[in-house]
Amino acid sequence: MSARMNAASSPVPRALRLAAVAALVVAFGHIVFGAVVRISGSGMGCLTSWPRCADPSTGLVYWFPPMTRPDLVIEWLHRLFAALLISLIAGLTVAAFRQRGVPGVGGRGGVLRGAATALGISVVAAVFGAVTVKEANTPWATASHKVIAVTLLATLAATAVRAGALGARRALGAGGSAKAMRGATVAAGLALTAVLFGALTAKVEGAVAACQGFPACTRAFDGAAAHIQLTHRGIAYLLALHVVGLAVLFARRREAGPVVAAARAAAAVVAVQIVLGALMVTGHYTGPVRSVHQATGILLWLTTFTMAYLARVAAGRSAPAFASPAPLPAPNAPAPAAPRFAAATLARGDA
Repeated sequence: MSARMNAASSPVPRALRLAAVAALVVAFGHIVFGAVVRISGSGMGCLTSWPRCADPSTGLVYWFPPMTRPDLVIEWLHRLFAALLISLIAGLTVAAFRQRGVPGVGGRGGVLRGAATALGISVVAAVFGAVTVKEANTPWATASHKVIAVTLLATLAATAVRAGALGARRALGAGGSAKAMRGATVAAGLALTAVLFGALTAKVEGAVAACQGFPACTRAFDGAAAHIQLTHRGIAYLLALHVVGLAVLFARRREAGPVVAAARAAAAVVAVQIVLGALMVTGHYTGPVRSVHQATGILLWLTTFTMAYLARVAAGRSAPAFASPAPLPAPNAPAPAAPRFAAATLARGDA
């Protein structure tokens, strides 16, 4: 069976594929909601209490805070969101383990290994979330937590691809080039670096407003805060130019369809980011715009990582387990024995 024939349909059960995509969507929503927690000022709504929530005004500690306290509820909902995400990933891992004998689920490049890795990272993220709270959301803790979160997001995206989702079946055997793979990998690296410096810009005091004007700084303050803001902008500009260039080049070279689609999606997200960046500066960094800006930044990372992974699949450098053809029987192997019921029926002459 050729790779292209295997690409037509994945033997991974549809329910498992949908579960992988669902976990990916929830993970994305969890990161976006984390930004809402920070931007709304609810990051320390429960003080340093974890997993329970302490009321800063009364000192009372709750498992379920009163709904009349938005600052407590928002932080508590973020923790509940994390528990839901871990439960989904755990369910995905258990389901994959129970179906590990199905082609594409167990073994190298299978769904099970990706799901198990994601489960381990999610536990680390939860533990580090507690550390972040205990450290009162210091910049280093927040940035480290963000790196773990986006790593989990990438792992779930890879798991979804291994399950045959996100264009994996069409990318397999499409004959992608090594140039496309390298270009997409650079885009993913730039996107990850931009996300990291974006988290630092949001947490380091004075960094958000350290650079006025757009696209260039008409006024920049001195100090580390200004350098963090300028570095974040510089990486973002490089990323925008690189992604737009990839979208054009991939289409001209007729790269694999899913890779071209991912590049175009990344270019569209970059365009939205440019508009949001201008609005943030000219609109004095309003909460809703900052929240959407952070969400599109995470979406750009997810899109570029998926593009890079699909480019590797198209180039034959990283094949999901379902791409492996079924083993052919030996040339001189005896024919399989007929079932006993069929043999007995033939002996009686009933068939």
